[in-house]
Amino acid sequence: MKINVGSKNEVKILAVKESISNYKIFSNVQIEGINANSEISAQPVSMEETIKGAMNRAKNSFKDCDYSFGIEDGLIEVPNTKSNYMNICVCAIYDGQNYHLGLGSAFEHPKKVTNLVLQDNIEITEAFLRTGLIDNPKIGSEEGTIGFLTKGRLPRKEYTKQAIQMALIHIENPNLF
Repeated sequence: MKINVGSKNEVKILAVKESISNYKIFSNVQIEGINANSEISAQPVSMEETIKGAMNRAKNSFKDCDYSFGIEDGLIEVPNTKSNYMNICVCAIYDGQNYHLGLGSAFEHPKKVTNLVLQDNIEITEAFLRTGLIDNPKIGSEEGTIGFLTKGRLPRKEYTKQAIQMALIHIENPNLF
């Protein structure tokens, strides 16, 4: 069996590898990361756009494989938060015919970061760099901003695995869906 991940980001690839390791269906699997276009803005700012980006990454990496995984983080509006937005991770698994979606937990970025993202139309990492909160431009391929904000308690790989495991519910229980 072969799985393509619609990204070359090692954190996303490892999150998929670790997430599927406990599933019988994936006992003998080869995983490959593929640069796949999300066909959305660099920083999605709605649930619809974030889901579309994950689905597009999955569809655009579905080549010579059994399943493809698209993973996309984005901001979504959430009332009563300090910035009115939270970050969410979406995983879309594509089997060539159907998509299987899962979401991870949501968290809020500092208000000044979110404001910069919205005002200047930049990515989260760039906003963190501009505010001086971080100095690592590759944080998204490492601990992630979630790792920074939780002081290492929840690194990006573990955060991403939540969305993957939620999407895998459909694969493991096809008779229910």
